[in-house]
Amino acid sequence: MTARVTRCDGPAPDRTTIEARFRDEGLSPHGWGNGPGDRYGAHAHSYHKVLYCVSGGIVFQTADGDLELAPGDRLDVEPDTEHSATVGPNGVECLEASR
Repeated sequence: MTARVTRCDGPAPDRTTIEARFRDEGLSPHGWGNGPGDRYGAHAHSYHKVLYCVSGGIVFQTADGDLELAPGDRLDVEPDTEHSATVGPNGVECLEASR
């Protein structure tokens, strides 16, 4: 699969805990957020994208289907995987890094 979600098992971790997970993998995340219903058009990256949903929700659309993220969920997107996204009704805050 070119993109996969790892679901949060239990209570969603806070931003500090998620940042520590990135550091444990040797990654340096940056944060971003959007309001309800915002959209990202189809695009791809030349790198492996690692993203955690911190709050709110977002749905990523891929050729393999929709991937919905809630707080604490992780998304891994392989290089050159086309994807788009739609922010959920409560907006979204994410942390993201590349490898």
